[in-house]
Amino acid sequence: MTDLLAAKSVRFSYDRVRALDGTDVSLSAGEIVAVLGPNGSGKSTLLKVLLGHLHAEGTIQWQGREIGSWRRRDLARVVAYLPQAPAWDAVQTVADSLRLGRAPYWGTLSLETAEDEAAVRRVAERLELNELLDRKMDELSGGQRQRVLIGRCLAQEPKAMLLDEPDTFLDLKHQIDLCRLLRRLANENGLGILMASHDLNLAASFADRMVLLRGGKIAAAGTTHQVLQPEILTDVYGVRMERIERGNGSPLLAPRVDSI
Repeated sequence: MTDLLAAKSVRFSYDRVRALDGTDVSLSAGEIVAVLGPNGSGKSTLLKVLLGHLHAEGTIQWQGREIGSWRRRDLARVVAYLPQAPAWDAVQTVADSLRLGRAPYWGTLSLETAEDEAAVRRVAERLELNELLDRKMDELSGGQRQRVLIGRCLAQEPKAMLLDEPDTFLDLKHQIDLCRLLRRLANENGLGILMASHDLNLAASFADRMVLLRGGKIAAAGTTHQVLQPEILTDVYGVRMERIERGNGSPLLAPRVDSI
């Protein structure tokens, strides 16, 4: 697999509070990596640091180039980012919101090309947004709006996506649909996906690797079976956990009833 991201010994502090402390993470083309951990463990901070939104110590490279050498416009053609609380315009239509994903490709006059229009059509089809294209963003449900915002990222046609809890506001069906979509994009398009998540079981069902954070440090990293060990999770989350093996290869994690 082709390396997209290599970050080593990443450290970042908010004032005197250490948010990341010697964190390593990598991402290859066609790979899905889930970043897990309790609130305050550094998941969101890590994604912002990897994009250069926050300046950190350590080494961060995209496609072999240091993060500081990238122009923001050029980096946006390589990696798309969906934050926890993405901005959106209430009166903007779904179609216009998707078109914003093409901004890194616009010329000085911000004129749309046939290629831009085709990219938006492909995204709308994949995310089942065709019937919503003329609707305004404030007329959508939370789940519909989240799909549009994910679509805006896909319209960038990036090589990698950094997603901060993208299943927020999605019902169970659309959470599963999203995971299937991400898996398909990774397998068929070679898209590398780094996704922060709170849902251990959902992540276990589709991620290739996991990084488990605690207090800005890596508590565990590796395959699903290496990371989702009851003793590791109990230590990180402070709740006694048990693991149930299933026939499909991904385990089911649950808190011990006697610990609730």
